[in-house]
Amino acid sequence: MDIERRRIALATVFGGFALMAALPAAGSTADEQAVAKNLEAFRTAQAAKNGDALAALVAPELSYSHSDARVEDKAAFLKGATNLATRTLSLDYKDPSIRVVGDVAIVRFTWKSESEVVADGKKSTTNLHILMNWQKQNGDWKLLTRASTKI
Repeated sequence: MDIERRRIALATVFGGFALMAALPAAGSTADEQAVAKNLEAFRTAQAAKNGDALAALVAPELSYSHSDARVEDKAAFLKGATNLATRTLSLDYKDPSIRVVGDVAIVRFTWKSESEVVADGKKSTTNLHILMNWQKQNGDWKLLTRASTKI
């Protein structure tokens, strides 16, 4: 395993611990815990650019909005999320909150990431406020919508 892959693996492990530690274990419902598990799986899959894992977590009706006002459906999101032109160096979902209302979960957090353009090594950081809506479909929580705002 090269150093970069180790770094992503460590960030994934520690980011997951941070996410789970941020959620109130004693007061959270089974649905909130299930959404938290899928949220962490989504973050991990995004960092790894794992298209199969992402596809399994998003609804067919996905509407994914970027902070530059681009809106993507499921196919466009998966194509962009698995593009290997950039490498994710770190990806954290800070201070997540999850509120389940019926078969919908409202999720908010702060996205902090560092990435690198593969071709020239140029690094950039991103700080966003994220709003996600997850819907329970056939007993499993799927990402239905996502919107972001630059901080």
